[in-house]
Amino acid sequence: MKSDKQNKKIKNLKSVNTVLLKSFLLLTFLLILLVEVIFYFVVSGTSKAQARDRVVRVGKEVEAFAADNGDIALSGYIEKFRHEGINVYIVTDDGKVLLPLSSVSEEWSGEIDEIIHRLENAEEGSSVLFPKNSTLTYASGIRRHGNNYLVVTYSMSIFEGAMKLLLIYFILVGAAALLLTSLISYTISQKLSGGLRNLSATAVRFSKGDFNVDFANAEYQELADLSDTLNSVRDEVKKSTDFQREILANVSHDFKTPLTMIKAYASMIREISGDNPEKRDKHLQVIIDEADRLTGLVNDVLNVSKVSSKLDELNLKVFNLTDFLYGIINKFEYLQETKGFNFMVDIDANLYTRADEEKIGQVIYNLLGNAINYTGEDKTVFISLKHCIADDRIRFSVRDTGKGISKEDLPEIWNRYYRVKENHSRPVKGTGLGLNIVKVVLQAHSFDFGADSELGNGSTFWVDFPSVPAEIEVK
Repeated sequence: MKSDKQNKKIKNLKSVNTVLLKSFLLLTFLLILLVEVIFYFVVSGTSKAQARDRVVRVGKEVEAFAADNGDIALSGYIEKFRHEGINVYIVTDDGKVLLPLSSVSEEWSGEIDEIIHRLENAEEGSSVLFPKNSTLTYASGIRRHGNNYLVVTYSMSIFEGAMKLLLIYFILVGAAALLLTSLISYTISQKLSGGLRNLSATAVRFSKGDFNVDFANAEYQELADLSDTLNSVRDEVKKSTDFQREILANVSHDFKTPLTMIKAYASMIREISGDNPEKRDKHLQVIIDEADRLTGLVNDVLNVSKVSSKLDELNLKVFNLTDFLYGIINKFEYLQETKGFNFMVDIDANLYTRADEEKIGQVIYNLLGNAINYTGEDKTVFISLKHCIADDRIRFSVRDTGKGISKEDLPEIWNRYYRVKENHSRPVKGTGLGLNIVKVVLQAHSFDFGADSELGNGSTFWVDFPSVPAEIEVK
């Protein structure tokens, strides 16, 4: 069923080439049609208006000339308009031609009855202008050898033929434009879809785990931007994949040692020290320590996912940071009693801050645990919480006496799964997630934090908390 839906969806998809070609052709067709229609009607309307004006003007000119000149002069005057394709006649009411003299005794081929009828229906002394059978006719009454008629005719057949020819030219030009548009749109769509096909083929290789692919297309700005984005995604996915492999290797290695020791010491209790209370307690303590170590490893892995997925759920409140820090330090007292660690504490009283108490607890736990893991042979950790009056902040710092961190490694310590590759006098617990948890939490709070270190002089990790009054109310 799912396959049928997918196939149906694929069938309904449209090709970029087809969409672009149809869009270009439709736009071109509409533009050509619009231009041709406007041009055709403008030219046709203008030409017809000019023809009407010219016929009327000739009629008026002949009327004015006839009033002051004889038949011979008038006949010659009328003849000159024939060169323009305009025929001028003075005819009787029975259709006989009086002027021009070259047409005398001929009957006019026009319909004199229709002209007389139109003039009778017109206002007295007016003229008429009307088209009929591709001929434009102007007529008026004229007193010449009695009451006769002035008729001016102009054949529109030449104009109509020219308009038909112009229309044919328009059609041919439009067809050529559509063909040219088709070629241009096809070329553009091929280039565009070619770039998309290349990106798609590269994405398929990338989806199959080939992280050496390169999304490259610089011909179009949008595709170049998409290529850059996909290359960034590739780098992030590659980095994430490398991180996953590294954490799997780290966790596998870190889990293997305590599990092996738990199994070995359990076997020793069963086979050797079960009846010896002193040895049995010693072996049981090793099992307990390694179980605690496993618990810490599991918590690190779980906490980094938990913190990353709930950054938008900060439960901000005002709390006593001094008492909160003392409470966490007290939980590490067993290390003083059983491992010989020394905690040198310098903490100001009654300092309040506003933050997510639970997540800040993770930060302090991880920084203290990191200092304990990496401090020197004196097993001393320095813990400080001081109020900075100048900028109204509280600086928490924890310093170890270990071998320190090189300048090259220092920027990398906040990354997931990163651990400085140094040999220590005792096994270092953890997966390399602790400082990344610190970074994620403090960035979510927008708190300043950092680390200062030199090789051979230990490391100091610090966080600046905002200092707030104890009575402040959080809305």
